[in-house]
Amino acid sequence: MADNFAMPDWMVQHIELYKTDPAKAHMWTSPYGGDPIPTLLLTTTGRKSGNSLALPLIYKQVGNGFVIIASKGGAPAHPAWFLNLQADPECQFQVGETIYKGTARVATGDERSDLWAQMAALFPPYEDYRKATSREIPVVVLEA
Repeated sequence: MADNFAMPDWMVQHIELYKTDPAKAHMWTSPYGGDPIPTLLLTTTGRKSGNSLALPLIYKQVGNGFVIIASKGGAPAHPAWFLNLQADPECQFQVGETIYKGTARVATGDERSDLWAQMAALFPPYEDYRKATSREIPVVVLEA
């Protein structure tokens, strides 16, 4: 995340919960309502700062990969965590109590279309985010 990014309180609380009670943090209830959604805690290395940066993200396990969406709520620019992964695809991510060292890659073509549909079914606001931006929102696969 950029140094000037003001993380919302609910996100700070979710990160803290993931660090203290990962089993409870794994299934997240959005402040916007709805059923609990699976989340992981992604840690990237800041491409500018070199610092470790953690962020909770909605995910779906597909095969051996963990799929996340670089939506940034439909903003015109990619989220900083995605830019960090572009600069250094090696990362750490935690799914519940299990911590993985992994590599990130961007899905393309038919794989991207299929994974996008699965993620939009899991979290329908992704479709609203897609409509709100002219950029193609990256679909990222984390592989341990």
